[in-house]
Amino acid sequence: MLTGKYRKNVTVGTEVEIVQKHHQRSGELTDGFVKRILTKSPEHPHGIKVMLETGEIGRVKNVIEEE
Repeated sequence: MLTGKYRKNVTVGTEVEIVQKHHQRSGELTDGFVKRILTKSPEHPHGIKVMLETGEIGRVKNVIEEE
């Protein structure tokens, strides 16, 4: 499983698990498909910020790789 800290691992349409701002304490993950990448830098220590197709915004914790 790829980490969400590097922008090169995250592309539009990729299935990912994100943690939303209000779930940071509990660490609850939301999964979905990337609609937009919001982080401009090539890496971020807490994960690349993305918008899912559902409109939810959070930082990528895991990139779900296709079998």
